[in-house]
Amino acid sequence: MPKPELFFLLRAACRRGFAIVLAGLTLPLVVAAQSAPETEAFARVNSFGVFGAYSNDSSHILLGTAERRKLLNFGGSYNRRIVLGRRVNWQYSAELLPVALESDPLSETIVRQVLPNPASESFYGDPLVVCWPQVFPYKFTDAKGVVHSGTETSFCRHRQWTIGEAFSPVGFQWNFRARHALQPFLDWHGGTMFSTKAIPIDFAGSFNFTVDAGLGFELYRTRTRSFRVEYRYHHISNANSATYNPGIDSGVLQLTYAFGR
Repeated sequence: MPKPELFFLLRAACRRGFAIVLAGLTLPLVVAAQSAPETEAFARVNSFGVFGAYSNDSSHILLGTAERRKLLNFGGSYNRRIVLGRRVNWQYSAELLPVALESDPLSETIVRQVLPNPASESFYGDPLVVCWPQVFPYKFTDAKGVVHSGTETSFCRHRQWTIGEAFSPVGFQWNFRARHALQPFLDWHGGTMFSTKAIPIDFAGSFNFTVDAGLGFELYRTRTRSFRVEYRYHHISNANSATYNPGIDSGVLQLTYAFGR
C-alpha cells in the first residue's frame, strides 16, 4: 500500500498532466477560431450572384490584336468559401453567361481608279482585325493591252453584333479585410465561349477559350447581401484551333449583386 502522501502526489501529477493534455488539444482550436472569426467576418459560405458586364473597346493589351470590339454580357455566378482567415477570404468562383454578345466593326473598301479613266466606288465587306486605313495600290494590263491602276483603301465602318454563350467553371476570388463591410478583392476565371458565327473575323472560329483577371470592391449591405464593382482584363482566343486567331483583349467593367449564407 502506498503511503497517503505518495497517493496525493500521484493524483496531483495526473491532474496536471490532464490539464496539459487538454490545453494541448484545445489551443489549436482556439488559434483556429481566432484566425477564422466567422461571427465577425463578412463572408458567406455559399453565395450566388447576377451580373452585367460591358466593354466599349478592345486593343492589344497582352495577347489579342483585334481592335474596336465591344462586349456585353449578362449572367450568374456561384462562390464557395474555401478558407476564411483574419484578413483574407479565399473562394472558389464560377460564372455562367447565357447572353454573351460580341461586336465587330465591318469593313468599307473604296476603290479609286486612276487609269484608264478616273473613277471610284465603295463596298462593304467582312470585319477587319485592325481599323486604321489600309491602302493597297494596284496595277495590271488587261487582255486588250489597257493599263488599269489605282488604289484600294479599307477601313472600319459600321458594325455587327454576334450572340453567344460562355461558361467559366474554373476560378477563384480573394477578398481582403474580411471583417469589414467594404472589401477589396482579386479574382480570375477560365472557360469557353460559343458564338453563332466566327469572331472576331471570318475563319477565326465560333468556339473560343476565355480567361479574365480583375480587381474591385465588394460592399456588404448585410452579412448575406452585397454589391461587387470590378474592372477585368478579358481575353478571347481559339488557341490556334481555327484558320485565324487574332484574339480579343478587352477591359471589362462588371457589376454584380450577390446573396447567400
